[in-house]
Amino acid sequence: MDVRRRPPRPPVPTNTNAAFSGNHHHLHHRKKSPTPKASDALPLPLYLTNAIFFTLFFSVAYFLLHRWRDKIRSHTPLHVVTLSELGAIVSLIASFIYLLGFFGIGFVQSFIARASIHDSWDLDDDAVPVDAAYIPLPKIMDPPPPQLISSEEDEEIVKSVVNGTVPSYALESQLGNCHRAALIRREAVQRLTGRSLVGLPLEGFDYESILGQCCEMPVGYVQIPVGIAGPLLMNGCEYSVPMATTEGCLVASTNRGCKAIYGSGGATSILLRDGMTRAPVVRFPTAKRASDLKFFLENPLNFDTLSVFFNKSSRFARLQGIQCSIAGRNLYMRFSCSTGDAMGMNMVSKGVQNVLDYLQTDFPDMDVIGISGNFCSDKKPAAVNWIEGRGKSVVCEAIISEEVVRKVLKTTVPALVELNMLKNLAGSAVAGALGGFNAHAANIVSAVFIATGQDPAQNIESSHCITMMEAVNDGKDLHVSVTMPAIEVGTVGGGTQLASQSACLNLLGVKGASKESPGSNARLLATIVAGSVLAGELSLMSAIAAGQLVKSHMKYNRSSRDISNLAS
Repeated sequence: MDVRRRPPRPPVPTNTNAAFSGNHHHLHHRKKSPTPKASDALPLPLYLTNAIFFTLFFSVAYFLLHRWRDKIRSHTPLHVVTLSELGAIVSLIASFIYLLGFFGIGFVQSFIARASIHDSWDLDDDAVPVDAAYIPLPKIMDPPPPQLISSEEDEEIVKSVVNGTVPSYALESQLGNCHRAALIRREAVQRLTGRSLVGLPLEGFDYESILGQCCEMPVGYVQIPVGIAGPLLMNGCEYSVPMATTEGCLVASTNRGCKAIYGSGGATSILLRDGMTRAPVVRFPTAKRASDLKFFLENPLNFDTLSVFFNKSSRFARLQGIQCSIAGRNLYMRFSCSTGDAMGMNMVSKGVQNVLDYLQTDFPDMDVIGISGNFCSDKKPAAVNWIEGRGKSVVCEAIISEEVVRKVLKTTVPALVELNMLKNLAGSAVAGALGGFNAHAANIVSAVFIATGQDPAQNIESSHCITMMEAVNDGKDLHVSVTMPAIEVGTVGGGTQLASQSACLNLLGVKGASKESPGSNARLLATIVAGSVLAGELSLMSAIAAGQLVKSHMKYNRSSRDISNLAS
């Protein structure tokens, strides 16, 4: 087909006058005329042609290999071929050329698409009548957004996305420009929904940095303010803790807790355990066979062999242990391993897959149901994490002097001890809490997680915390501690490589992987999280004990802007 470039078209009505017209008229979108394909010239359907050439390729390859093996055994020169062998060689070459052309064309086109993208969007679309594709849009309820599409070429691409001829997810690969893809996708979303995205920033973000690893089909980014609490004096070092949050009083409250800790000589944080977990579920014909594998995995004599297969997945992955649980003929195997400075979910999953492949040899009747059987347990509250731990298990403590409690926290030691017992311990027990024996650990964990590029969903188990407060030194001073068995953090991978999050990690001195001691940066980050939680718990509990919670929130967590004007 001779597809030629046409002269410039007359100006196309913009989205302001068409898609966002004040009369809310429906748009008539026209489909592109179907482009003739090479497969249209085939005498057979494409799938049948592919099947024939696949069969031909592998059958003649097998035939030739079989014949050449016989020649080698009989000492017959390989260059002496019969008529059947000659025909097989020709068939092999022909089928190879066909399959290479069929499956290689997409790969080749990916390289030339960037240079010819303009031509690919400028096909003739006048052959299809207007009524061929009628897509009604909902009534426009928002004022029209400012026009962002400046070129006629981008306007054509937006129309192609709106009418479905170009998938939104393919814009990055077809355009070769992530920012331009986000701009076009954003405009298409506004036209499809009739809603404005004004206020959601587009500029000022490196969309290349998230391609293939952080977020798909971006249309902008959300701004979250980052505050600094501290300095947090812990283990003899000072840390300025970045917290990304939209909750008023949170940073100020944590900062007050840091001040109280600093004034009392600092806190001490201890790492108790470091091991990420993954628990596949497998099924056997009988419970007896499931128990056989359980005994095999728990036998210390087999651990070294299993470790060899597990550890080859990464130079940082080191198998620590396997905990098994049976439910009928189903076996759940909870693998635990160290993961260096990475949070480690992908690392431990690869190691588990290696072990499962090895076990399949000795246990051929094992049916792998899933690489994750929820005995891990990831991103959900679970007693196994609360009891056994997951990620980094940390305890952090401090002794707050009576003077600091009175002058900085504005309360008394007996009041804090009583409130902690009735609220965090007895109250949480009455509520049937699972790992929630604290005042607001999730507040601080979430804020630090977002600021440093952690997985926010893992706040669920990472916020498991029990806060203890006791009177010491003849009842004058306060001993306060937080025990957190499942802090899941990393300083490499995921969102930690983004510019803003990387800057926050750098502020804490834990950016990237530690070359001197692999894993030490992630472990230090976990202890900083626990220390920040300690400060937040101390301050909030003091505010409640002193009756200042409502007053402070009314003062610092209430907007003075006229909401009625904003709504209009």
